Amino acid sequence: MPTGEAELSVRNARKTGKTWLAILAAAALASPAVQAQTPVSLATVVDLARQNSSSVRLAEADVRKATARLQESRDVFIPSISFGSGLPAFPEVGFTGAMPTIWDSTVESMVFSMPQFQYIHAARAGLQSAELALKDAREQAALDAATAYIELDTVNRELAAAHEQEQDAARLVAIEQQRAEAGVDPLSALLEAQLAAAQIKLARLHLETRAATLAQQLAVLTGLPAGAMAPDRASIPEIPAVTGDIEPRQPLGVMAAQALAASRLRQAKGDEQRLWLLPEISFGAQYNRDTQLLNSIGQYFVGNHLPVNNFSSGFNITVPFFNMGLHAKSRESAAEAVRARVEADEARQQNDVEMLRLNASLRELDTRAEIARLKQQIAAEQLKSVTAEMELGNGSSAGPNATPQLSPAAKQRALIGERQKYIESLEAGLDLSKTRLDLLRSLGHMQDWLDELHTKP
Repeated sequence: MPTGEAELSVRNARKTGKTWLAILAAAALASPAVQAQTPVSLATVVDLARQNSSSVRLAEADVRKATARLQESRDVFIPSISFGSGLPAFPEVGFTGAMPTIWDSTVESMVFSMPQFQYIHAARAGLQSAELALKDAREQAALDAATAYIELDTVNRELAAAHEQEQDAARLVAIEQQRAEAGVDPLSALLEAQLAAAQIKLARLHLETRAATLAQQLAVLTGLPAGAMAPDRASIPEIPAVTGDIEPRQPLGVMAAQALAASRLRQAKGDEQRLWLLPEISFGAQYNRDTQLLNSIGQYFVGNHLPVNNFSSGFNITVPFFNMGLHAKSRESAAEAVRARVEADEARQQNDVEMLRLNASLRELDTRAEIARLKQQIAAEQLKSVTAEMELGNGSSAGPNATPQLSPAAKQRALIGERQKYIESLEAGLDLSKTRLDLLRSLGHMQDWLDELHTKP
């Protein structure tokens, strides 16, 4: 049976007479007021999540930190200039051994250092790792926002069906109340109807809590006020029926872990090279402007006066010969490099296991969604049959063996059952969609689906 025809039959079955107007009015008054909401497309929600998510902002801070670290490792070769002054606070007495400087200027820079080149490579790999981690954080934020958005849209549809169920349950309770008072049905039938109504109410409350939680989650991700947006179902592109058979790409998280491992390895090599008795060459220059104010240092220079302008420059060559601290630092860096490599391998292995698990779950969820759709279609056909029999009769002649005519309660139970199967079908489809998105991310194809968001009309 086509879906449109099934929905049409359900709508036709829901036409009621004036008997139920009072019940409908009471249900409408009992339901809470719906807050005004503005439809927001999925593309807008994803873009806002990529900008406002706390995990993305943290990753952006890490990128800025890694950029500054790379600049710091390279800037040691750029001369640094400083100025100072050495005027005495009180007049000096005797020869103090220090030049009475009005002001001085110093220029210092690194000229050659093999370990420093390793540190620069380590900082560059660290920056690459931070940039990949930022892309991964943005992709994860987009996945979280898309999943919450699709789930909220599904829950809203389930809530609409749950409200219809509550109305049908209220009618069923009223019918069983009348039939119990007339002695047609036993009291247990009324109690069962009341129990069904209470269970439907509980399910509806659960859905409302779930919808509020999802709205708050989207508000945190996007920065929009909670409950101010409504999902636009037309903006959701079709999620491809992906399987683990397609060629996987390297996930961003794994690439970030591998780049971090490369950075740690370069850092360990640099610390190790500091133990190889390799010389480090630095350049320095200094200018002093001296004075004889507030001191008598000039009398100690026989036949000469204290020069006013003093300048010196030179290269400083340092060879580390014995330093136990450097040995300990080298062992520490080597251990960190091993740990980073193991963590990168573990991230890759976990992603492979996750792909296998999701692919296996996908087949099961696909079958489960198909079963739920078939059950919903069967329930719609049964409702159609019950409605027709209620309107036209069952065609049986009167007699002791004749099939009894269906009561109005049967129709309400069929309506409740059809809505329940509809909700279960929506829930099964949601689980299938979420698993497909998770598998897309594990396979490294998440961005392909995100690019389709901006192509939706």
